[in-house]
Amino acid sequence: MTHFEKIAARLKDRGLDAMLITSEPGEFYAMGFHGEGVALITPGKTWYYTDSRYIEAAQQQIAGAEVADWASGGSFRKLIAGLVKEHGIVKLGFEERYMSVASHTDWTKEVEAEFIPASELLTTLRQVKDADELAAMKEAQRITDEALLEILNFLKPGLTESEVAARLTYIMARKGAERNSFDPIVACGPNGSKPHAIPGPAVIQKGQFVTMDFGCVVGGYCSDMTRTVAIGQPSEEMELVYNTVLKAQLAGIAAAHAGVIGKEVHEAGAKVIADAGYGDYFGHGFGHSLGIEIHEDPGFHTRNDKPIPAGALLSAEPGIYLPGKFGVRIEDVIMLTEGGCIDITHSPKQLIIL
Repeated sequence: MTHFEKIAARLKDRGLDAMLITSEPGEFYAMGFHGEGVALITPGKTWYYTDSRYIEAAQQQIAGAEVADWASGGSFRKLIAGLVKEHGIVKLGFEERYMSVASHTDWTKEVEAEFIPASELLTTLRQVKDADELAAMKEAQRITDEALLEILNFLKPGLTESEVAARLTYIMARKGAERNSFDPIVACGPNGSKPHAIPGPAVIQKGQFVTMDFGCVVGGYCSDMTRTVAIGQPSEEMELVYNTVLKAQLAGIAAAHAGVIGKEVHEAGAKVIADAGYGDYFGHGFGHSLGIEIHEDPGFHTRNDKPIPAGALLSAEPGIYLPGKFGVRIEDVIMLTEGGCIDITHSPKQLIIL
């Protein structure tokens, strides 16, 4: 069953006559195509409209849907309005998480239907990866793992954070990545206490930790990994913090399985950090889902009191961040199964000293 057939199969249960897809992630999930266009999915048929920049590629790559250039109808909205009228569509689902207020105003002016927020229809489907999605994510992670091994031979005192970030981007592209999943994070010394530090001119020095958070895209799907390594011999406190984060990550991973409540995994990891006396220095969630986007639902965090299904892939990334001193984060990506989880990240996690 194609993704747009899966979407179509869920319309009736949600009281919808059709689903309008206007976002880039929604478009790629439904069609497997990266372009600029809109799709209308009904129980019986799917239409996809794009423009002259993408029409040839769309016609070649999208199967099972009617693909056309919107110019023939004047605009996306006029074409969709015509289909809505022709097929008696009354309740039209739309992606409220992505559609701006201005765009919603324009759509509702031209299309005579009741616009019903239905982002959850797609996000729920996107939680569980099928075989092709999983294969793409494993390949992206393989490239990311290989990039770490290569960057370890490059890292040395005197390099800047920006140089290391640029090198990671180059390595992953050379190994077959389509692009980065996100701008790489490289933070040395005291910059490591900022979880989303932006690489800059800071120079790596002996006795520092270097945290590297990076990933790439293959087949439209993301990888994500963080490793913290020591440049020269770390202090006793640095080793203690590193080992605490590692224990916390392993505790969270051990608690992860299909059907687990999201916050329970977070709490398993956070307890290890709190028991070690660093509870005030772990402020984010234990992990997030990923796939077409680097941050998706569901998540391992205190606000998630819902069970997570088998086949979901999430990050496992606890950290400790000591302002003005250093930070440590270790991140893998795991897939939940009925019996536990599978870690698709294969890079070493024991403290690496360069």
